Amino acid sequence: MSQRRILQVNELIKRELGKIIFRDISLPKEALATITRINTSSNLIQAKVYISILPQEKSKEVLSILNKKIFDIQQELNSRLRMRPVPKIIFIEEKETKKAQEIEKLLEEIKKN
Repeated sequence: MSQRRILQVNELIKRELGKIIFRDISLPKEALATITRINTSSNLIQAKVYISILPQEKSKEVLSILNKKIFDIQQELNSRLRMRPVPKIIFIEEKETKKAQEIEKLLEEIKKN
């Protein structure tokens, strides 16, 4: 499958999952979950959905909620997308955002000194 097609599928899944999670899933009020990126396999069998969660202490709770509701989320995604096969979604906590925050913090400290 072409790289362009995979990028289009990633963007489509990201947009639709964002709507589903925002509308249908009850997350803790103090938690903010953002879909940062999606990596769909070249055969469209699975899509790894990377989620950034703030504050960091709520990440396990939010991922637990999402994983408990994954069947319902997948069913809703299947009904919304007009493509076959619809990739199976897998939620993964985004670690890159945390690393970027740490680097920003270090850079700010260097600027001050």
